[in-house]
Parts: sequence; C-alpha cells; structure tokens
Amino acid sequence: MSEARVVPFRGGGFRPVAKRGAGLLVFVVLILLAEWGTRAGWIGNLTLPRPSDVALTLVDLWQSGRLWTHLVPSLTRLAVGGVMGISIGIAVGVAIGLFSHVRAGLVPLVAALFPIPKIALLPLFVIWFGIDEGSKYALIAFGTFTPTVVSTYGAVDNVDRTLIRMGQSFGLSWFSIVRKIVLPGALPGILSGLRVSIAIGIILLVAAEMLGAEYGIGAYILQAGSLYDLERLFAGVVILSALGVLTSWAIGLAEKRLLRWRS
Repeated sequence: MSEARVVPFRGGGFRPVAKRGAGLLVFVVLILLAEWGTRAGWIGNLTLPRPSDVALTLVDLWQSGRLWTHLVPSLTRLAVGGVMGISIGIAVGVAIGLFSHVRAGLVPLVAALFPIPKIALLPLFVIWFGIDEGSKYALIAFGTFTPTVVSTYGAVDNVDRTLIRMGQSFGLSWFSIVRKIVLPGALPGILSGLRVSIAIGIILLVAAEMLGAEYGIGAYILQAGSLYDLERLFAGVVILSALGVLTSWAIGLAEKRLLRWRS
C-alpha cells in the first residue's frame, strides 16, 4: 500500500502574494545597466545620459528650490482637473449603470467621445478657456472624465445580480441596495479604472504645460529639450515617473483599506 501523499493547499483563488523589494530590484538593475552602458561607451551620450548625472541634476533641483517651483503648479493642475473629471465621471458612470434611460442616452455619446485624442483638443480648449489655467484644467478634466465613465459603468454592470435579487427579496429599499450592494461591488473596478484615468491625466498635464506655461514639469521638459540638455530632460521624466508611481501606490493603499471585505 502506497504512503499517503501530502497535497498542497490550492484554495487561495489565485490571490496575489506581495513580494517585497521585487519592483525596486528591477529598477536598480536597469539603472545599473544604463550606468554601465554609458560609462563603457555602449550607449552614446546623445542617446541616454548617465543615471548618475541625472541624479545630480535632481539633487540640484531639490537644493535650489526649483523642483517645487515646477512641481507645485503641476500638482495643482493635476489635482483640480483630475478631481473635476473623475468625480463627474464616477457620478455619470453610476447613473449609466443604474438607469436605463440614462444609459440609452449617454452611452453612444461616451462611445463617440472616448476615442478622440484629447491632446488634439488642446488648441480648442485654449480658444474656449484662454491660454491660462482654465484650458489646462479643462483638458485634464475631460481626459480623465471619459475613461472614468467607462470603467465605472462597466464595474456597476459586473456587480453580481444574484446579490441584488437577494437584497430585493429581503425587502431592502432601492437606496439601500445601491449603497450596500452595488457601490461596494463596483468599487474594485472603479479604483482599477482610476489608475488609467490618473495616468492619462499626467500625460495631458505635460501636453498642456508645454503650451503657454512658464512653470510646471511639462514646461521644464520643453525648456530642456529645446536646449538639448538630456540630463534635465530625463530628470523631468523621472519626476513624472515618480508621480505616477506615487499615485498608483496611493490607489493601492485605498484599495487595501476599502476592500478589506474581499480578503
């Protein structure tokens, strides 16, 4: 008779397991490869600057105070435009998911607006809102609005209808079903869509600041590019990348706090 074999537990449901330091290790390896390649001559100076030189540029930006001179206006524009676009997008997306008449009227409109390259509308927004802050807010708001709407009503549609029918059978009111079943069930999809919306907002922020902005990360990158200063240009790119990583990390924290019921 054969011995009993221990079978590993496989009921985790493909739950992701955090691997601390794996992402940081990838960044470090890539930076070391770039540093080695530029110093050894495998990578030309006009192709990629030395990461150490970019780091010195970032330190100089920090010590001189110019980092905050450019970063604060960018963060303000991203926050104002992003909050407007995302908040309206979530409200419209939830309404599309809940009301058939709203869905019938707005889904074709959203489908028509979604594929439009938002950067192409920047000159139009400048004509409408002026070259100052209004056009930048409007572009970021519009750019974050459409993906938020799509992800939100898709998340509402994916809520388990069995749970909704169960709530109805227990006599819950419409408002209670929406608050206790629909919105919590749609929250994972909404938060996942926010990652895409904020990334689009950062892209549009840079485009808007390259037109008629004296300060901002986009304006800083444009100035560096016009002078062929690759160290400053890549320093600006690193700042944008760090901004994207920080926003993604913040959304991840929100997911852990708001979605504890899934664990």
